[in-house]
Amino acid sequence: MSAESQPTPLSTAAQFFMDEEEGSTSTYDRVVELVNQATLMQKDVQKIGNLRQVQELIVHKEPGLLDNFLEEMLAFQSDKGNEVRKFIVSFIEEACKKEPDLLGKCMPCLQVLLQDENVNVQKKTILVLPNIYRTIVWWLIKSKPGNDEEKSFVWESMKAMKNKMYELIDSENDGIRTHVVKFFEGYVLALSRKTSESEVPKGMTPEKALTLDDIPNEHKFLKLKRLEEEGAKGFDIMLRFQASPHISSINLMTVMGSITTIAKQRPDYFSKVVQAFEALQVNLPPTLAKSQVSSVRKNLKMHMLSLLRHPASQDYIPQITTLLTDLGATNSEVMKSMPKIDESRKRKAEEASAPAKKAKVEIEQEEDYLTTPFVERGTTSVIKQKPADLQHTAIDITSNDLYERLTPHNVADLVLISMVMLPETMPAHFQSTYTPIAAAGTEAQKKHMARLLATQLTTAGMGKGIREVQKQQSDTSKEDGSASPEYQPTSPKQTIQTVVGGLTAQEIEDHIISRPSMPAPMLPVKRGIKIFKLGAITQPLDRDRLDNMTASAFKRILKAEKNAAKGNALQARTKLLASLTSQFGGELKNLLQEYIFEDLRTHSDLAFAWLYQEYANCQGFCASSLGNERLSMASYDECLTRLLSGLMERPEHPTQGLFHRLLLEAPAITDNALEILRRFFVDESKVVGGMNTLKDLILTRPEHRLRFLGILLESCSHEKPEVRGVAIRVTKKLYENENLCGPIEKYAQRTLKLLLDPKPPPEIFGNLRNKEFIPDAWTEDVIKMCLYLYLGLLPCNHKLIHELAVIYTGAIADIKRTILRTLETPVKGMGMQSPELLTLVESCPKGAETLVTRVIHILTDKATPSPELVERVRDLYHKRVPDVRFLIPVLNGLTKSEVIAALSKLIKLNPIVVKEVFNRLLGHGDAAYNSPLSPVELLIALHNIDPTKCDMKTIIKATNLCFSEKNIYTQEVLAVVMKTLMEQTPIPTLFMRTVLQSLSMYPRIIGFVLNILQRLITKQVWKQKKVWEGFIRCCQRTKPQSFAVMLQLPAPQLKSVFDTCPELREPLLDHVNTFTAHQKACIPRTIMNVLEKDPEEEKRKQEEKRNIEEGQNFIMLQPHQIKLEKSDSFEPSSQFMPPPKDVTEIRTVQVLNDGNRNMDGDRQRQEAEKQRSSEEIQQDDDRRKRDDDRRKEDERRKRDEKRSTDPRRVKSDRDVMMRDVSPENTLAIAEEPMDTTDSSSRRESRRDRPRH
Repeated sequence: MSAESQPTPLSTAAQFFMDEEEGSTSTYDRVVELVNQATLMQKDVQKIGNLRQVQELIVHKEPGLLDNFLEEMLAFQSDKGNEVRKFIVSFIEEACKKEPDLLGKCMPCLQVLLQDENVNVQKKTILVLPNIYRTIVWWLIKSKPGNDEEKSFVWESMKAMKNKMYELIDSENDGIRTHVVKFFEGYVLALSRKTSESEVPKGMTPEKALTLDDIPNEHKFLKLKRLEEEGAKGFDIMLRFQASPHISSINLMTVMGSITTIAKQRPDYFSKVVQAFEALQVNLPPTLAKSQVSSVRKNLKMHMLSLLRHPASQDYIPQITTLLTDLGATNSEVMKSMPKIDESRKRKAEEASAPAKKAKVEIEQEEDYLTTPFVERGTTSVIKQKPADLQHTAIDITSNDLYERLTPHNVADLVLISMVMLPETMPAHFQSTYTPIAAAGTEAQKKHMARLLATQLTTAGMGKGIREVQKQQSDTSKEDGSASPEYQPTSPKQTIQTVVGGLTAQEIEDHIISRPSMPAPMLPVKRGIKIFKLGAITQPLDRDRLDNMTASAFKRILKAEKNAAKGNALQARTKLLASLTSQFGGELKNLLQEYIFEDLRTHSDLAFAWLYQEYANCQGFCASSLGNERLSMASYDECLTRLLSGLMERPEHPTQGLFHRLLLEAPAITDNALEILRRFFVDESKVVGGMNTLKDLILTRPEHRLRFLGILLESCSHEKPEVRGVAIRVTKKLYENENLCGPIEKYAQRTLKLLLDPKPPPEIFGNLRNKEFIPDAWTEDVIKMCLYLYLGLLPCNHKLIHELAVIYTGAIADIKRTILRTLETPVKGMGMQSPELLTLVESCPKGAETLVTRVIHILTDKATPSPELVERVRDLYHKRVPDVRFLIPVLNGLTKSEVIAALSKLIKLNPIVVKEVFNRLLGHGDAAYNSPLSPVELLIALHNIDPTKCDMKTIIKATNLCFSEKNIYTQEVLAVVMKTLMEQTPIPTLFMRTVLQSLSMYPRIIGFVLNILQRLITKQVWKQKKVWEGFIRCCQRTKPQSFAVMLQLPAPQLKSVFDTCPELREPLLDHVNTFTAHQKACIPRTIMNVLEKDPEEEKRKQEEKRNIEEGQNFIMLQPHQIKLEKSDSFEPSSQFMPPPKDVTEIRTVQVLNDGNRNMDGDRQRQEAEKQRSSEEIQQDDDRRKRDDDRRKEDERRKRDEKRSTDPRRVKSDRDVMMRDVSPENTLAIAEEPMDTTDSSSRRESRRDRPRH
């Protein structure tokens, strides 16, 4: 190759740009390919995978392609996949962060997605809106002047979506409300200013750290004053949302977290957040469940501790610590969360710009005060005086006003007035939120109480603070027109003294002033000897120090168990601990309780000693209480309930024994202890132990027996089956006690009689704990509540059944149905031999017939009725209530004749009841089941029912029930039934239907059926019309085997068969034609005439008859002019016929009559043919095919016979004919022999018949 043909080498820079161009081209092609594939994909996962690759390529790898493919990506906002639309929301967020100039194209898509029908898509859109908002604001700040239309469009679109958030805060969807709260969190943070104390989250980027400080003062679209007001409005919406009475627990905890975040990052809102949490603590939503209340309080405690750690909490430490104390925070938790005072002081010093500062008051403090977290706060509060024009909040003003009014006299009046309005039981909401007051009566507690009342009054729009703030607002509005129209309360500046963590600043200051200074040194002087007095050298200690010293001494005694055991002083130690705890109480009770539950097995004696000591103090048995009035049982009740509650909350099984022992050995059982016992046995795992404890209390404490028994009886109608079942078993055991059976029975009867009330009385629901409403009408559950105990006592006292019958007669239909459903178990427990049950059946109150019937059914279910029960039911049926349904349960105890006599009435009942009757009579194959009727007798009895007593359709349905029991009605049983019915005279109407049905069920009995048909011929079956029709139908069904039977019919009857079923004639004729000459000679000529009758000849006779009818020489034929011989084939007609001239004329009339009958037969055959099912037609076609094959085979044999005149061949043909009559698959029945008379004998018998 020449040098000129070689390519010129490119420089390094040129190669780089070429590679970049090729890479760009390949990225473009790859994006096109991915977008096209995503458009065609069906699964959302695959589609999102492609789109995520496109996002990576055009947003991060090649941002220059973002504008090119933006429209293609935004087109997926209308995709049917929810996950795809959610991904598009994320793509819009990333794209706008990368290229803010695309906001104008993306905002319409976000507005559409915000209104998407899918909730998840809406939530995703709301989630990205805070970032979109910050991106828009930064874009407006940094963008160059110009393009105002697009900027205005973007900003107005964002404002429209922001206004949509105001609507969605009240959405029905819980998740949407949660996401809207998070939107307002970011919105308020962006539209507020930072301070030096603002907390900056880790990883916060400048874009996310947008504040009002970043927005220039003069901006065309961003107005600082308006934006600041919008941010404050958003924060107020969050506070109102938190205070709404129907907020859910998820929303509440979300908004608590959001406003806590705002308070830490924007301390200007700190005061509002603290006040909002104070209001929330005393106004929790009433819709929260107990577990939800606990979760919310824990969450609130966590957020308050978080706020306490913040440097801005210095001004609000009293409020926060008091609130934390109410929420159950310990002193150590509060101390750990205290802000570092030195750092905060240093920060404030650095921020101070003016050189003139107020002098600090330096106070020499003792070491104890240096550890108090409020000392530094107190010193600064003394120095930092509030400006005179500072505005107090409504809560602070109302709190100060109430504090002055909380005098003992006013508080006593309030308590007396409130007691009238107290509910009978403590509300669950109050019980779950109430925290015991640790320092009742102190100044700090009074101030805290005043603040709690002020918070509730302010929330309700009442109090002095509301009025003064409104007045200040109006005055301010007059002076300054630019003031905000909405009142925003300022942070409270008044210091509330508290005892949490130590002394407040004011107390320290008072202590410093009142503390005596050290005396100056003096010269020694002579003095007299001074008597030593302890009071002269001791000084009174403050309450906190006394409590701490007492607790420390008590702890040392608790830890001295081993030393006491060595010194044989365990008993004295136990007595000392019990006495100290009962005398001083307070924190000592908590310490002793914790010590007891550390090792229950070892420390249980200490628990009983404490309990007995409390009881002795209350009863005045102790020396310290001599001469004093007997104290209340409150302290004893608290001790007992503390111990019982602690035992109930422990999961260990051995605690149940200690729980049982504590209740049994307690000197007195209080109402609170009984309430704990109720809660104890509601637990399924503890119900047995709890009920046994209650039983022992009933037996061992006669004075309060009825009180404990009432709890047990109420539990017998408990909503939980486990509790109810155990309570009824325990009650039945106690019912055996003669001292308790009376109250138990009276309670059961009183509860039962409540069923006669028009609606459920409220007293029924006394034992329900979580009832939401009392129904106005009787429901099944409420009815059962009144029945459980009474029915449980029935097996113990059978006489109660009579009272139940009386109540049943007066009850409404719903109550009656419920009683019938719940009777089974108690009635089975009473048994069939119960004299009271027999008496109930015998007397049977009017209106209680269904109850008695149900009782009898239960007693006889899977058991044979006793003779006594059968006798009483029989008397009831014959003498008082002639309803055959009474006999159904005792059918197996009646005689055969009684059952047969009642059968016609029984089968008229409801089909379900008839099925039950047959089940009882047939027994379903149970060997031990004794029925008055065998299956054979039952089916025979059904055939013999008088049609005048029961219609034939009902009888047919009853026989079908028998045939449906194939396991019982086998072919052998049906053969016996058919044999018995055939021997009856007259033959039952449904006999041939039974024969046909049996043949359909068991085709193998065809031989037996042919034998029946032969015997029916001897009984002249044609004399019974219905039976004769069934005979013809059976012949048709069994052809060609029935041809031999049909040949035995007399000629008139054979002709009648052909008139009914003309399709039988040709097959029968073909069959006869296959006979040999000798065989044909055995067939009577009359039969052959009927077989060989030409249809054309019949048509000719019909035409002749028609001509005769059209003639004019008809002469009326009178009955007395006819002289005919008696013939089986001719019946006198009531029609007018010409007078007899000779025998020919009479025969002509007979032929005409036969023609009419043939025409009627043709019409009947056509109608019958139409009714035949397709299956029968197919079967007939198969039979004809077989007949044709057989006929061809016989013709072949006939040809062979002509070639050979061997007499053995004739014998073989006779055998073939007999084989046709008796096929191989015929069921052999010994007692039903086939008719084996040969043809010649039958021929001779026919010759002997008189000819007609």
